[in-house]
Amino acid sequence: MPYFTVCHPATNCYCYGHNLRVTRKKLPIGIQTFREMREEGYYYVDKTGFAIQLAGQGKYYFLSRPRRFGKSLFLDTLKELFEGNSALFRGLYAEARWDWSIKFPVLRFSFGGGVLGSVADLQAILHEQLTHYEQVHGMTADFPDARSRFKTLIRTLAESTGQRVVVLIDEYDKPILDRIEDPERARDIREGLKDFYSVIKDSDAHIRFAFLAGVSKFSKVSLFSGLNNLEDLTVRADCSALCGYTDADVDSVFALELEGLDRDQIRRWYNGYNWTGEAVYNPFDLLLLFRNRQFAPYWFETGTPTFLVKLLARQHFFTPDLARLQSSEALLSTFDVEHIAAEALLFQTGYLTIHDLQQPLPGQWVYQLGYPNREVESSLNASLLAGLGAGERQSFNNRIKLVELLRSNDFAALQQLFTAFFASIPHDWYRNNPIAHYEGYWASVFYSHLAALGLDIVLEDTTHHGRIDMTVCFNGHVYLFEFKVVELVPEGKALAQLKAKGYADKYRARGEPIHLIGVEFSKESRSVVGFEVETLSG
Repeated sequence: MPYFTVCHPATNCYCYGHNLRVTRKKLPIGIQTFREMREEGYYYVDKTGFAIQLAGQGKYYFLSRPRRFGKSLFLDTLKELFEGNSALFRGLYAEARWDWSIKFPVLRFSFGGGVLGSVADLQAILHEQLTHYEQVHGMTADFPDARSRFKTLIRTLAESTGQRVVVLIDEYDKPILDRIEDPERARDIREGLKDFYSVIKDSDAHIRFAFLAGVSKFSKVSLFSGLNNLEDLTVRADCSALCGYTDADVDSVFALELEGLDRDQIRRWYNGYNWTGEAVYNPFDLLLLFRNRQFAPYWFETGTPTFLVKLLARQHFFTPDLARLQSSEALLSTFDVEHIAAEALLFQTGYLTIHDLQQPLPGQWVYQLGYPNREVESSLNASLLAGLGAGERQSFNNRIKLVELLRSNDFAALQQLFTAFFASIPHDWYRNNPIAHYEGYWASVFYSHLAALGLDIVLEDTTHHGRIDMTVCFNGHVYLFEFKVVELVPEGKALAQLKAKGYADKYRARGEPIHLIGVEFSKESRSVVGFEVETLSG
């Protein structure tokens, strides 16, 4: 049996002080309860170093992470830590670094269950959870409104126990997101939450620690104007791995589960989520991979981005740009009922991640965004094809055929495939969808079909929308594409530009056949009118 020494990423020191014997355990698929994981023999990646760090450094925290990244488990870990349940932390980083003699009263609220359709639904779930804590602590409700009951509960607990209260709020934003396509209801729910959350700041003297977590990051003005003292951990480098599994976690904690799996393929498919620090995997993906022993878009399939597809189509978003966006921190945080920036939505929901951070001028930060991994790039582009006018069944069949044609390098059939595809899009779709009138639409459809296959794609020099170079490496071949929009007849400019710029030179060292492919589209005929190919031997 192999042995490993585990180093905690939050502290850069050894968590256990001795070698850890690795044994096969149960996979915690869907488990969000810290006690259950520790008592029932599940694998557990030690995040208690982050909890100790945050509890010692500050008081009010906020964290935004995509769904199924372990936010609920981390909040439950905080609950057990502050309640002083030391037996659950044996062998973990926190065991020797926490004062177990002090037990704090903890109030944990969650909006993760069910769908809230109105302010009445919100008030009902607030009163339900407040009633639970009042009954547990032998209290009666002296006020009819949730805000007053919350404030009284915090003050009374602090006075009766002699310890300040810990407040944990899970899925803080879900009630709003449940109705994000109904702005009027979403605004009403937002105002109800805003009133409730303002109690935390008003109760500062009675609070030891507060942590709010969710998927989105609403602006402080709209939701947290009454709670403007939150420290945002979302893009703090030393908290990048607070949720999710690092490469070191995978190689140590899950060492026995890696047998028979391609480790590099695991990285390409599932690693890469980054918030300016260490990159992580989504736990849900890896746990299902270890159980099923095959690669699949496990995380992506747990949520259908229907609203996202509609938003990108409505904003005329150029889909190849998703692989290499630039954004400011302010834009990434611009998310509210009245204004939803596509970049912010894509980033906060996990479809894009941070690849690089640059500071061209003091105080000015530029975030380089892109897909986190192959799973997201492939699955999101498959979904986006529906927003570009392709039916689900048709686009799936086209992708299967596309793989066959690339394997056989049948370029004549490849041209016929895309010509037939564009011809099959209903005329009403072009007439009713404004994105179809933009040049970038044509290249977007072509790119999304290839990206949906999960191929190795590199987007290169873009002069303007609709004129993009794309490199595809597949099956021992290199394909260099240049797209251009022309009138009704082919002009041969796409292939000529590929050759003139010498794009093939940078790939000759691979020793593989290189195919220069110039594709020309006509908006008039809504079709591929030019498809020239020149092959250079490897």
